[in-house]
Amino acid sequence: MTDKNFTPFPVLHTGRLTLRQLLDSDDREIFALRSNDSVNKYLGRKPSESLADAKSFIQAIQENTRQNNSIYWAITLTGTDQLIGTICLFDFSDYRQKAEIGYELLPAFQGKGLMLEAVSEVIRFAVQQLGLTTIEACSHCDNIRSTNILQRLNFKKHGAVDDNLLLFQLTHTG
Repeated sequence: MTDKNFTPFPVLHTGRLTLRQLLDSDDREIFALRSNDSVNKYLGRKPSESLADAKSFIQAIQENTRQNNSIYWAITLTGTDQLIGTICLFDFSDYRQKAEIGYELLPAFQGKGLMLEAVSEVIRFAVQQLGLTTIEACSHCDNIRSTNILQRLNFKKHGAVDDNLLLFQLTHTG
């Protein structure tokens, strides 16, 4: 059984990053992230069309966190409060002690090892604080950067979800 209680919200820190709770004031950055063509290229989601879309998204995320259904961090550079990306754990299975991880980063911050740092810290949190034994991730087959992050963190290709989406799995045995 996982120990999912996200109140108080767990703020995480790495050498360069602070992973904090998503705030209403992040609406402009969430809009920039979720409407960016290069970020959305591999995600198969409808881009945000307005600031109102971003605000609705933030409200839904906050409610899911309150209900302990998922946890969604805003990624910021330590010492600043500006959101540069997001990372989340969702689709929890208490029975299998499993969750899925998802992440995205504004293009100006990609290619600097920041997401590798963030994913590593969220994995540590998932295993040590939540008691998860399995973390899954889906990545588009053409999203080489995401696939490389997962492989560097010892995720193993576990199959395909469809013609374009690969399923990766990280199993922690203790």
